[in-house]
Amino acid sequence: MANIIDFTNEIEQAKYSSLVKNALSHRTSSSAEIITFGCQQNEADSERIAGLCSLMGFDTNPAGSMSSDEISVAGLIIINTCAIREHAELKALSNTGRLKKLKETNPELILGICGCMVQEKHRFDQIKKSYPYVDFMLGTDSIHKLPEVLWRVISEQRRIYGVSALPHSELGVIEENMPVLRKSPFKVWVPIMYGCNNFCTYCVVPRVRGHERSRSEAAIIEEVKTLLDGGCKEITLLGQNVNSYSGENGGFVKLLENLLSLDGDFRLRFMTSHPKDASDELIELMNHPKMAKHFHLPFQAGSDRILKLMNRRYTKEKYLERALKIRQASPDCAITTDVICGFPGETAEEFEETLEVVRAVEFDTLFSFVFSPRKGTPAANFDDQISHDEKIRRFEKLTKLTNSLSEKRNSLLVGKTERVLCDTEADNEGFSGGKSSQNKLIRFQNPENQIKVGEFADVEITEAFRASLNGKLL
Repeated sequence: MANIIDFTNEIEQAKYSSLVKNALSHRTSSSAEIITFGCQQNEADSERIAGLCSLMGFDTNPAGSMSSDEISVAGLIIINTCAIREHAELKALSNTGRLKKLKETNPELILGICGCMVQEKHRFDQIKKSYPYVDFMLGTDSIHKLPEVLWRVISEQRRIYGVSALPHSELGVIEENMPVLRKSPFKVWVPIMYGCNNFCTYCVVPRVRGHERSRSEAAIIEEVKTLLDGGCKEITLLGQNVNSYSGENGGFVKLLENLLSLDGDFRLRFMTSHPKDASDELIELMNHPKMAKHFHLPFQAGSDRILKLMNRRYTKEKYLERALKIRQASPDCAITTDVICGFPGETAEEFEETLEVVRAVEFDTLFSFVFSPRKGTPAANFDDQISHDEKIRRFEKLTKLTNSLSEKRNSLLVGKTERVLCDTEADNEGFSGGKSSQNKLIRFQNPENQIKVGEFADVEITEAFRASLNGKLL
């Protein structure tokens, strides 16, 4: 059972927030910058970090778009890290390294690292030893402790570590009523569960975010009601395995039904699903008028042998049955997926089975990644690790196929009308941009900004490309 913390009742954190706020009045800079790497869950975490920073009196930009000059005078910089692939970790460490000189020229600067990467012991030890100018580290279930950690850094003038060493079966806090500073008032993330119980052999998520734990359905509904009352138009429900959500009144489908019954002109999305939990009831619900017509369903590999080595708990046949069921039950629904290229021991023939799945489903978009061995996962120690060159060859072959299929799927929309949520003002040529229900990027003519940012527009599609569409306002 997750430890649920109501931040509004956290007397200690309120005290520390006030102490930090008072301390800022004696410091040169009160601006805060949050640099985020990784998935939508990390983005949502950063919005909560930004909310805490604002509560403590920092001038915080939730979009994280400070210029170089603004960063150079920041009073607080927090790097929110990802551990899903080595590239993401190296990028975060590189950014940390570049801040060393800034720290030397601005001694008042407080520099912190949080997120998934610092939950890995070898990375925690590396940062502690090799980056002595990092003032604090904060783990994935300790975000609510940021005011306390910052106050201790300021008052004790030493490095502070708020990273839990609990085993993954015990790791996990749900922080309710945290202050949130969102990037957008009309397009928002709402985490509904944290952690994962799947233990895919290539993945560190259960080890850095703990076992699955679901938020209260009542708390989620109350949060969504508040967002809709504030004019929100698109809500994305988040979870490492979102469709395994288990609330006090039932599972994921029951939660969706209750949210879809709320008043308002809005649409609902969710990320990311596991094929084993993609039920018939969930697939049928995709036809609801308020449900975004987009289903992200990772399959990772087409070979049953490789799927078993990955511990994915479904077969190629079962995956195809689910994906094609979506195509049949909801023809307007876009299907996107994830694929790993070059999993240890995967033969050339087995990779061809992956391509067979891609051809059979004709994904609207496919996110492909070369296998990245993660320390502490079983797959990192598997025999028959595939060479980098071969991984890249397979990656390029898959990319070529998926690009052609994406363009084909998009071309089917020419002449049709799509409802677009506008997210940019008209440019010099009179075009605005936004996303359709299928989560496709659409650029449309918007003379004199007739459609404002945050409003829906009916757009007739006139041109199709691999990654976007053009259209005209109706």
